Amino acid sequence: MIVHSWVVSTVERAVNQDCIFCKIVAGEIPSAKIYDHGGVFAFLDIAPVNKGHALVVPKKHYATLFELPPDIGRELILALKTVGQAVMAATGAEGLNLGMNNFEAAGQLVDHAHFHLIPRHKGDGLTLWTQHAYESVEDMQKLAQAIRSAIG
Repeated sequence: MIVHSWVVSTVERAVNQDCIFCKIVAGEIPSAKIYDHGGVFAFLDIAPVNKGHALVVPKKHYATLFELPPDIGRELILALKTVGQAVMAATGAEGLNLGMNNFEAAGQLVDHAHFHLIPRHKGDGLTLWTQHAYESVEDMQKLAQAIRSAIG
């Protein structure tokens, strides 16, 4: 198992008193709740990329993907599938993006692990990330080796 300095703690924290998502889950801040089952909660994003943009969060506080315990994975995947299908049905979307930002450099605005479900329609104007090429196949293979080494 890889342990990095940016992993604050593997100790489970039920609630972070300063976390807006913890407050939403607790009902202290109103939300447009769309799913509440077991350890997972989902609500509509207050600043949607497209109408129906939903956030799926673990009820317990974990800052990023790297703090989530493995045993919540099955429950999160089930919620993502359930909510994603419902969002598509309710919005008439032709597609759906699933995304997760981890850490500020990646665009994470709230330090509570959360997944974005963004309904998509042909011609909605949204684009995916700009893609780039490696300088050479050798550079790509060198990086792949470094990643395999980091995995262990």
